[in-house]
Amino acid sequence: MNCMIAQSGGPTVAINSSLAGALTAAEKSKAFGKVYGAINGIIGVLNDNIMDLSERSASIPDFTGRLSLTPGMYLGSCRYKIPSGADGEADYKRIFEIFKKYDIGAFFYIGGNDSMDTVDKLSKYADSISSEVRVIGIPKTIDNDLACTDHTPGFGSAAKYVACTVREIAYDAYIYADPSVTIAEIMGRDAGWLTASSALARTAGSPAPDLIYLPEVAFSLDDCIKCTRELLKKKNSVIIAVSEGIRDKDGKYISSSSERLDKFGHAMLSGAGKTLENIMRDELKIKVRSVEINVLQRCAMHMASLTDLKEAGLLGETAVSLALSGKTGLMTVIKRESSAPYKVQYAETPVSSVANAVRNVPRDFINESGDDVTEKMIEYLKPLIQGEPAVRYVDGLPDYLPEEHLF
Repeated sequence: MNCMIAQSGGPTVAINSSLAGALTAAEKSKAFGKVYGAINGIIGVLNDNIMDLSERSASIPDFTGRLSLTPGMYLGSCRYKIPSGADGEADYKRIFEIFKKYDIGAFFYIGGNDSMDTVDKLSKYADSISSEVRVIGIPKTIDNDLACTDHTPGFGSAAKYVACTVREIAYDAYIYADPSVTIAEIMGRDAGWLTASSALARTAGSPAPDLIYLPEVAFSLDDCIKCTRELLKKKNSVIIAVSEGIRDKDGKYISSSSERLDKFGHAMLSGAGKTLENIMRDELKIKVRSVEINVLQRCAMHMASLTDLKEAGLLGETAVSLALSGKTGLMTVIKRESSAPYKVQYAETPVSSVANAVRNVPRDFINESGDDVTEKMIEYLKPLIQGEPAVRYVDGLPDYLPEEHLF
């Protein structure tokens, strides 16, 4: 039997490390004849766009080592949700025809919430037709919003990028004597983990960000303006971190500028920072600017967390072990045993408990007034950003694996 791996959703710094971990474990096990990769996620399976990863691993020196230090998604991605029930019957049949063609005994899907929905559906369909194909999910998302796991691969590196960027924004803002407000809008539609990580930017001499607003707590524009006015009495520069998905007490997005939805029915957001910039400029009558920290942290290998990369690889290895033991319909997870010293174990959970669920920031990780995080959040975050990988540079720039097969 052979196995197949695919990737889906948005890219991260660590997702290729999970791919490398699964590939390495599959080859070491000697249980699979070949390891295949589907190009562009489940769409690649449906279109029979399949790569021989075993051949590539054998022909490129230190392939898995370089793969682990290459950002993005080596196998490409898609955002396709298989229809439920009878509407998806044609897709299910086609996918399992491809599995039969390549003699697939295990399928590993690396992705986030919607990808785990695919894992759940495929594992249940396999059971309904008495197929022996094992289907295992490997988590990833910079949003850190998957249920049943302490954190997700990709988040630690993205958190490190956000914290570094906000610290550098502060150094830029502090040079001016004129009063100003800088608003950093950070990704996070429903969960504020990434925005919360901006708190790691603080030093003994720099309290920035001065205010932090997450979507888990109702946002009050009046309170935000009031707090900013008070801060400006003590200092020239105020820096505010906001999640793109902050909402008012009625649940309305601050950034709602359209009623458009994406393919999965999620509201398409943009402009929370710009919206606040325009309002606060009119209210405060000073210089206000907004900076959108959007997709840049998704592929910033030059600022990756070594802890993040190592854990991503081990989750890939764990997935292979689960499949080899005959298990299916699971997602690999991280269970934290302690934060100081930092210690985790790798386990699994039914993917049905993860698919389409959202893990929000706990209320006790946010201060009472809803404009900052607590020490519990800092203790949770710190271990995840530790260590720096030895990225190879050529002519002053990072040297990553070429991905010509994607274009």
